[in-house]
Amino acid sequence: MTTGPELDTPRVAVVTDSTASLPPGVAEEHGVVVVPLQVVVGSEVHDEGSPEATPEAVATALRESRSVSTSRPAPEVFREVYARLAAAGYDEVVSVHLSADMSGTVESAQLAAREAPVPVTVLDSRQVGVATGYAALTAAHTVASGGTAAEAAAIARYRAGKCHSYFYVDTLEHLRRGGRIGAAAALLGGALAVKPLLTIERGVVGSLERVRTSGRALARLADLAVEAAGEDQVDVCVAHLASPERAEQLAERLADRLADNLDGREVWCGEVGAVLGAHVGPGMLAVCVAPRLLLDID
Repeated sequence: MTTGPELDTPRVAVVTDSTASLPPGVAEEHGVVVVPLQVVVGSEVHDEGSPEATPEAVATALRESRSVSTSRPAPEVFREVYARLAAAGYDEVVSVHLSADMSGTVESAQLAAREAPVPVTVLDSRQVGVATGYAALTAAHTVASGGTAAEAAAIARYRAGKCHSYFYVDTLEHLRRGGRIGAAAALLGGALAVKPLLTIERGVVGSLERVRTSGRALARLADLAVEAAGEDQVDVCVAHLASPERAEQLAERLADRLADNLDGREVWCGEVGAVLGAHVGPGMLAVCVAPRLLLDID
């Protein structure tokens, strides 16, 4: 048995971006640093989360057919974050972000990591929305439990890969304009009149099926979530843009149907941020099912 002094455990910080869609207070509670993407309405540029870049503001701008686009954080923003964490005493950083096929955020983080004063592991979650958030939270729990940066990144990547994300949009037009249509491009053309159910597949938007009514969409989203959960213990989140009533209905259905899978945990329910909202449009309804993989991640 070794009797020498114990080596200090490296302090590891976890960073994510604002598209991770973590509920208010959750990131702060778990020590996750959130870097905002930007929303561009007309000629005005604002950080997501600022009073000028709210989901309500984006939904209004889209309804009024005003120009709305988004922008990744500049590498300088990440450099400042990583430097600040190093100055605060952290020895390493795990930076978990949305799919590189959907945004240049991972690239910005990688560029900044090359000049960071501490080692930075940049993780492409291959996901969008709260699936990225669940991965970041898993990384944070891992380091809080004494895990290394490499272990945190590996577990976060694994959990992200096991997440299931399904969503419904009133129209594909917003995804088309933003260039985020991915494998769902086959639904374009005459199919713009239908209401598609979509998923995130290999880091891009993929098509599942088409429905004719929002009521049918809600029912199918519930069925898909239950199928994805199977017998696993899961975390579940319902998200929407300008559709709170339908989101609450879906959350209530899932809380009932997945009671055994949730084991007392609540179904998160809330509005997506301005950046994701800009690409999906008002009326979007989504559900994410994240298996807990026997991890102690409360």
